[in-house]
Amino acid sequence: MPMPAQLKFFYGPMDCGKSTLALQIDHNQARQGRHGLLLVLHDRSGQPKITTRVGLSRTAVEIDERTDLRSLVRERWSAGRALDYLIVDEAGFLEPEQVDQLAELVDDWHVDVYCFGIATDFRTRLFAGAQRLMELADEIAPVHVEVLCWCGRPGRLNARVVDGRVAREGNTVVVADTAPGGSDVHYQVLCRLHHRHGELGGSAATGISGQLSLDV
Repeated sequence: MPMPAQLKFFYGPMDCGKSTLALQIDHNQARQGRHGLLLVLHDRSGQPKITTRVGLSRTAVEIDERTDLRSLVRERWSAGRALDYLIVDEAGFLEPEQVDQLAELVDDWHVDVYCFGIATDFRTRLFAGAQRLMELADEIAPVHVEVLCWCGRPGRLNARVVDGRVAREGNTVVVADTAPGGSDVHYQVLCRLHHRHGELGGSAATGISGQLSLDV
C-alpha cells in the first residue's frame, strides 16, 4: 500500500521566496531518488521555466488554464516515465477545476503535489485557484521570508502601480516590471494600511528589476 500523498499550498506576496522554495523542495525530493515534474503558469521570465529573483532557475512545463493535469500525468506514465510528485509554481492562476484535478491525483494516484503562489490579486481578493487550494489542500502555509512595506511594516498585499498611483480596477492579468522606472506600470508590496490609502512612500523610486507576469 503506497504512502498517502498530500496536496500542499505555500503562499505569500511577491519577493517572499515562493519560487526559491519550490526549487529547494524539488532538489530535496530528487536527492531521495523521487521523480518529479515542474509546472508553471505565467513565470516572470516569459519562458517555460521556474525562475527566482536570486538567480536560480529550472526548466518547467508551461501550462495554461485549459491544461488537463490528469492527462499530463497519464501521458508521462504512458511513456514509461516515473512520477512521484508535482511542483506547481504560480498556482494561484489555476482554474478551480484544475485544483480539483490535483486533489484527484493526490487521493487516487498517490502523487504528492506542492503548489506555490500569490493568494490575492491587486484588489486584495483571492484568486480563484488560491481559494480552491485553501478549500482542498491538506496543508496551507505562508512562506516565512519577511517582505517589508516601505514603512517597515510587514508587506502583505501586492499593489499594481499605474502612472504613480495604486490601481483599484483594470484587467486581471497584466505583465509589468517589478521596479519603477522601466514602464508606466509596476508592482509594489505594501502593508494593508498603505495599500488602503494608496501611499507608495519613498520606496516607489526603488525596487527589484525583472518582469512580473502575475494576476495582480
